[in-house]
Amino acid sequence: MVLTISETLAMTRQLLILACLFSSSMSLHGAEPVAVTLENVVDPGENQPDEAMAETFSLERAVGFLDSVALTWQKENECFTCHTNFAYLYARPMISHKNEAHRSVREFAEQLVSQRWEQEGPRWDAEVIASATALTFNDRATTGELSDVARTALDRMWTVQRDDGGFNWLKCDWPPMESDDHYGVTLAALAVGLAGEEYAQAEGVQSGVDGINKYLSQNPGPTLHHRAMVLWAAQHLDGLLTDEQQASVVTELRSLQKEDGGWGLATLGDWKRGDDSPQDTESSDGYGTGFVVFVLRQAGVPVDDPAITRGVNWLKTHQRASGRWFTRSLHADNRHYITHAGTAFAVMAIAACEQQPLAAD
Repeated sequence: MVLTISETLAMTRQLLILACLFSSSMSLHGAEPVAVTLENVVDPGENQPDEAMAETFSLERAVGFLDSVALTWQKENECFTCHTNFAYLYARPMISHKNEAHRSVREFAEQLVSQRWEQEGPRWDAEVIASATALTFNDRATTGELSDVARTALDRMWTVQRDDGGFNWLKCDWPPMESDDHYGVTLAALAVGLAGEEYAQAEGVQSGVDGINKYLSQNPGPTLHHRAMVLWAAQHLDGLLTDEQQASVVTELRSLQKEDGGWGLATLGDWKRGDDSPQDTESSDGYGTGFVVFVLRQAGVPVDDPAITRGVNWLKTHQRASGRWFTRSLHADNRHYITHAGTAFAVMAIAACEQQPLAAD
């Protein structure tokens, strides 16, 4: 077989990507052989719906994808987004945080708070809440103690809270993360809950928490995804949902599990697409399955519950060759960046079923 120049270049690029992902992989029983850094990172490529399935499940390949995509985003865009490097700060330490990629992304987040905010200020109020939540979650998953930089972000969060208890969130029509204020409020609730009782009882914080409760009581989640986010936050912050309300959300989530064992993100809401095409409500995907399994585990559903075991089995049999789990964008068929967050949730779901959630190394 004779390859054309373009075919040769394409094959070479794929080999480089695979080599990068392999070098970035880590064993749960050992250290990474070669660290992926900003200097040697290779872009893992576009999120494609027709990417081949992996022959076998590999947590190492999944983590390698997350390392590569987070560092690539950081290197090329020099910013944080909910769907990529903020999500990375949640997922990566649930496997291991003692690697160069995680250190680089964490340091970039710390510099955002301690340097850029001081010099230029945050780009949006949403950046404050997202940073506070990601750093606090990351602290909980690594050292188990609230860092000074996370406390700084948390304290700034209260300065941008509105009188109604809400926050001005990004409304880019990119659900489920950047479409309405409700998402930002649940992130803030999660952040203060994860920060621990000592922080929650600090001067001025309780009034902020009261504001969050006020907003959520007056603005019920319009979709199941919203309600599932509140269910997650309620595991760390008292008063958000009664036991009956939590049980109701769990029942709703269970009811949407598909015959193949997975969940589809598009079924968790009634979002309209920006390109006027219909949502795919028939297929299971990485975000839907990873998010629901993780939230159900956080809500106390046992690891041996049939819904959990079937969901994990779906994840382990639907990983793509690159290590990611594809999820179709709810907005338009172009970049499908929700795949990055979906892969993060898939890793978090598997870790929550096979390791202690939020455990440091």
